[in-house]
Amino acid sequence: MWPWEHAIVGYLVYSLFCHTVYRDSPSGLEAFAVVFASVLPDIIDKPLAWEYGFFDTGYALGHSIFFAVPLTIAVGLIARSTSRPRAGIAFGLGYLLHLPGDVADGYLRGGVYQPELMLWPVETAGDIPSHGGFTDQFLQYFVRYWDELVAGNLSTYLQLQVGLAAFVALLWLYDGAPVLRELLLGCRRVILELIGTDGSRNRSSKRR
Repeated sequence: MWPWEHAIVGYLVYSLFCHTVYRDSPSGLEAFAVVFASVLPDIIDKPLAWEYGFFDTGYALGHSIFFAVPLTIAVGLIARSTSRPRAGIAFGLGYLLHLPGDVADGYLRGGVYQPELMLWPVETAGDIPSHGGFTDQFLQYFVRYWDELVAGNLSTYLQLQVGLAAFVALLWLYDGAPVLRELLLGCRRVILELIGTDGSRNRSSKRR
């Protein structure tokens, strides 16, 4: 799966979880946590494999269930200790959904079932050899993906992905556009503080 596809699935699941369990929408911190965690395995493995050759494939430490479970437990405990348990749950869901997501994607796209993607270092997965660094390898895959999109003759799987992306965009807006909402509120506070400071200075100058 592409990073944005992982992010879409991660946000969808966590938002539905919030509405079901908490009867609430995700906060900005929670939305950021689930999206960041949902792409983190690729952030860890792809550059280390494609750019630095540290791993033989792009499915290694970050995609390993033996790393993912302790990491999500540790983040959950830290989040709980700082009174932000929901952010820890968001991180855990985003990260752990990534692993089976890649396995399911390989099966749905090409009929290849590869649970070994999640079992490094006990088992390793084959991968297309990389030619060049991270940027070259990414562009190589992206061009294939883009060509399929612009060709117009989308597979059923891609049609479902596009539909899911549109649905999640609407869900994000329904949730109040978390992250963007917090950024705009933060900018508003800064502007109001600046205006208030300038107003106080002007009033002080007039008194003098």
